[in-house]
Amino acid sequence: MPVEALDNELTEQRLFQLNEALNSGMFVHVRHMLHDMPASDVALILESSPPKTREVLWQLIEHNQAGSILEELGEELKDSFIMNMSPERVAKATAGMDTDDLAYVLRSLPDSIYQQVLQSMSSQDRLRVEHALSYPEDTAGSIMNNDTVTIRPDVTIDVILRYLRSRGSLPEATDTLYVVDRKDAFLGGIALSDLLTCDPNLSVKAVMNLDLEGIPVMMEDTDVAQLFERHDWISAPVISDNGKLLGRITIDDVVDIIREDAEHSMMGMAGMEDDADTFGPVLKSSFRRSMWLIINLFSAFLAASVSNMFEGTIEEFATLAILMTIVPSMGGVAGNQTLALVIRGIALGHIGKSNSRWLIGKELAIGFLNGVFWAAIVFGSVWMWRGDILLASLIAGAMLINMTVAGLSGAVIPIVLKKFNIDPALAGGMLLTTVTDVIGLFSFLGLATLFLMQ
Repeated sequence: MPVEALDNELTEQRLFQLNEALNSGMFVHVRHMLHDMPASDVALILESSPPKTREVLWQLIEHNQAGSILEELGEELKDSFIMNMSPERVAKATAGMDTDDLAYVLRSLPDSIYQQVLQSMSSQDRLRVEHALSYPEDTAGSIMNNDTVTIRPDVTIDVILRYLRSRGSLPEATDTLYVVDRKDAFLGGIALSDLLTCDPNLSVKAVMNLDLEGIPVMMEDTDVAQLFERHDWISAPVISDNGKLLGRITIDDVVDIIREDAEHSMMGMAGMEDDADTFGPVLKSSFRRSMWLIINLFSAFLAASVSNMFEGTIEEFATLAILMTIVPSMGGVAGNQTLALVIRGIALGHIGKSNSRWLIGKELAIGFLNGVFWAAIVFGSVWMWRGDILLASLIAGAMLINMTVAGLSGAVIPIVLKKFNIDPALAGGMLLTTVTDVIGLFSFLGLATLFLMQ
């Protein structure tokens, strides 16, 4: 059985056991069950439960476990729990967290609550929070950790090995030690594998990797994820504008970025936020979805107004009413194929100024060729069905026009939106649907009016 299917089945079993225990009033037993689960599993259970059940479960979670669970939750659910916690409890729950996780938990709090939480923290944790939140969200600085092990270039490998043994442990996902000068300027790094296998009498300077590049602290997190994917990194140093080592980013943070981007693209196609709570309250969920439905309603009215322009033609030829949905439907599917491909290319960094024009030309050509092929299919089908060669020619011509425009629009819309800093995943689908509906109806009904109403 695949691992994902096994995890889903295990989650279902735990949910059933917890619900049975809650319904039986066995709250102590539920508390023990939650205590024995990893934080990530408890977070999954909470996100998979209806609001009333998750409130009870949260009350049964021990205080020293709350922080590690909060950092695993989606943003909306995480914020809802924190808003109902006292500042003192939030401070205790987040004590000792990694800097990047601490920033994630506290970043979206209202300023009044955030200030209360800060006052309840130790001076060390308060300093870490203020430092982490000084960088804009979705940048390398916002996801970096300051738990780095640094060494000097002029000491020997033997000294470094003795230092590590005396230290006793290393931060998680440590695969490289970073070399800095006395002013903490980043010089390079030495992999642990090299450290363990080279001559212990050599100096760090003799064996360190000078080609190791630091990630600028203001680099966007999506660009960071692309670098990790391209170079197969486990961790990478983060540096300031003047080359000072500030911290490091590890692969677990990058996996979160990739997952969030994938969720954002998927949910954005439906006009929903990527942190939408699956089991959120009915009224709140309904309100959030209404804005996109309003926009879509205006788009539908626009397409309907095109049909209304040709009301006389439709009344004269009833067959047009039956056939006129085919053209926009085919254009919409073809355009969405191109749209998905281009949005993925933008997300992966494959599309830029140097190649966007060529890509638009390619998709225009594909749209035209698809239009020729499917226009021929539709022409033959309508001719055989209705025995009317003129009607078949009209719908085939409209099909060619709309699928060509759909291919062009599917490429141009996301590129233009990205240029104006508008998320293509969020707005691209709605704009494309409007274009293919309007062009499809206008071309078909317009050609019908031109050639049939004579």
